[in-house]
Amino acid sequence: MIELHFKNVSKFFGETKAVDGVTLDVKNGELFFLLGPSGCGKSTFLRTIAGFYQPDTGDLYFGDKLMNDIPPHKRNIGMVFQNYALWPHMSVYDNVEYGLNVRKLPADVKKGKVQRVLEIVRMDQYADRNPNQLSGGQQQRIALARALVIEPDVLLLDEPLSNLDAKLRLEMRQEIKRIHSEAGITSVYVTHDQKEALSLADRVAVMRDGKIVQIGTPREIYNLPVNSFVADFIGETNFLRGRLKEKTDGKLLMETPAGEILCTPTDSKLAQNDVMLCSVRPESISILDKPIDNAPNQFEATISSVTYLGDVEEYWMTMKDSSQIKVILHNPGQYERHSGDNVHISFQPQDAVSLPIEEDESREQ
Repeated sequence: MIELHFKNVSKFFGETKAVDGVTLDVKNGELFFLLGPSGCGKSTFLRTIAGFYQPDTGDLYFGDKLMNDIPPHKRNIGMVFQNYALWPHMSVYDNVEYGLNVRKLPADVKKGKVQRVLEIVRMDQYADRNPNQLSGGQQQRIALARALVIEPDVLLLDEPLSNLDAKLRLEMRQEIKRIHSEAGITSVYVTHDQKEALSLADRVAVMRDGKIVQIGTPREIYNLPVNSFVADFIGETNFLRGRLKEKTDGKLLMETPAGEILCTPTDSKLAQNDVMLCSVRPESISILDKPIDNAPNQFEATISSVTYLGDVEEYWMTMKDSSQIKVILHNPGQYERHSGDNVHISFQPQDAVSLPIEEDESREQ
């Protein structure tokens, strides 16, 4: 296992900065995620780690070894692609063994390594089959086995579950988590799927326009986003706008057309009367038939629509200033509410996170 270090790494394609001055460290044995929308630079960054691209500026280190000019075949990396990239004319065993053949290892050593890695991915009983006899999930396990068998210093995964159906993705998430735990290899995983990142990652780097916007654990990224882009990209949220009325007891009191909101500060630069933004996750909001005495963040609302999904129920509410807010109830049970019902909604101050107003948002005020 090794650490990865990136110091002001940039990659250009013509005038476009695909990766723009990225500095970060990936720890030994960490399952590190690069998360962001299409075109944000995450796959380019992964290919720079692999050596398919060279940094135009900055330095890339594996441990204390500078890797800028080291070709891919000398980097000892394993890579898993979204399209599996298996040899269709070779058996499962031969596909996995291929990287060891290139390294010209003795036959008995190769056999032991292949057998062990097939056991790790739970595919040892399929060793004699060809890839076209396997399901998509099984093929992805073989692609993982082929990457692991060479005992790489770094494992790179480029949207490996994107070609699987929803049920298989859920199964493979748990398998990747288990396999990574057993192998313990420093891994960098690229995806645009927020649930993959939240459920698997040790830490996540959220990317936008070639830059790292925020790095943290999944819980940190979800509960304390640094700006509206991260809050909106990682799951669903409601953005409530207003002006800072006062700071009180470590909280911010925001005045909005719908009423006052007590929220948790993340931006210490806010001053009285500054325009501000507050993020509230739909699942953090409770629906009340009547208000609770002296509790903060309670508002009258009318149900606009209800969508029952079994495990959750989704509501759109209209507040008294005509703004819309989304509410999600988990395990809704048999009690039904309907469009047109007048209710009260409530959320805790710790679930209302203040965010800085970005330039494009300021122009909308």
